[in-house]
Amino acid sequence: MLAVSGWYALKLTGVVASALAVFVVVQFVHLAAVVAWGDHKTRGLNYYGRPSAERSRFKRMLYVHGLILSPTIWLLGRTARVDFSKVCFLYQGVPGLKGTCSPESFRRAVEYRPRSDDVFVATPMKCGTTWMQHVVYQVLTRGAGDLVASGTTLYAVSPWIESLRSVSIDDAPRWGAEKPSRVIKTHLPAQLCPYSPEAKYVYVARHPLSCFASCADFIATNLGTFVPPMETLEAWFRSGDLMWWGTWPSHVRGWWERSQRHRNVLFVTFEQMKSDLAATVRQVAGFLEMGDLEQREIDAIVRKCSFDYMREHAEAFEMYPPHVLQSRGAFFVSGKADRHRDVPEAVARRIVAWCRSELRGTDFPLARYYPDVAQAAPALPPALS
Repeated sequence: MLAVSGWYALKLTGVVASALAVFVVVQFVHLAAVVAWGDHKTRGLNYYGRPSAERSRFKRMLYVHGLILSPTIWLLGRTARVDFSKVCFLYQGVPGLKGTCSPESFRRAVEYRPRSDDVFVATPMKCGTTWMQHVVYQVLTRGAGDLVASGTTLYAVSPWIESLRSVSIDDAPRWGAEKPSRVIKTHLPAQLCPYSPEAKYVYVARHPLSCFASCADFIATNLGTFVPPMETLEAWFRSGDLMWWGTWPSHVRGWWERSQRHRNVLFVTFEQMKSDLAATVRQVAGFLEMGDLEQREIDAIVRKCSFDYMREHAEAFEMYPPHVLQSRGAFFVSGKADRHRDVPEAVARRIVAWCRSELRGTDFPLARYYPDVAQAAPALPPALS
């Protein structure tokens, strides 16, 4: 009798083990299929060019797949963290983000010949790119542009030139009756961004610690359980071989130098936009050689480009398409100018010292824009808002 019971127990154990093995295999096959399907569905205009109802349905489907795959995702997240060296590529020494971009998409962007009706909005990543894109779009339309009412997304009308996930540069529409122009996003450093004296370039810099805090939020939102520890994020942010589109000091320095050599490059800061958006709107309008904006037009632009408005209508301004690890993440985490105060003190001090060292001896006026970073022995940065 005991022998029979032992046999049944052994058989049951084998059945359970086989079932678990089948379950794991099915889950991994399912995960691979969902990743490939999601990648296809978010390339070009496959996502951003769809009607709102279709985009919502796609996100719901991703969410359901995520629930089904949650055991495997949880298990992988417990045993692995992102390796930044495996999710980037180098193009002419500049790191790019695999999946969002590719060496081929970088090459096409670098070789593009800008036209006189091109307005480039350039920033390091997570430094107000979407915000300035919308400001430029609204200035060109004198406050009459309404992506929300039309159900259109920003990336369906404004190409991200080096990315795989937006309207293409060739299919991008021009905006505005007075100065019809295309609004082009890029994170490319100055040495790679295609340049023409006929085009316009608006560059936005942001406090390096605020940039770091926003990058950390971006990684957490997109990687979930795979998010690496703070020390890994700090090392990535400071690495010229890993930090996507280049490090903060090199990026800001390159674009500052270009703005000093060329009158068709406007250099502004996120903090300036935050403290007086109306003044930035006037500055951008003058730079784009628009006729004087009426007060009602400025008021309309400021209202539509406010953080509250863009967060309320976040669907129109999604900064990156959803995927199985992030299908319901927050796109507008914070509109604060002083995000740098969220960075742990020890990390903040190291990043500040590194930025100061990297920019020492260069022409970039660090003390003018970020005096707390320029100090020899900085205290915690003061609030900028």
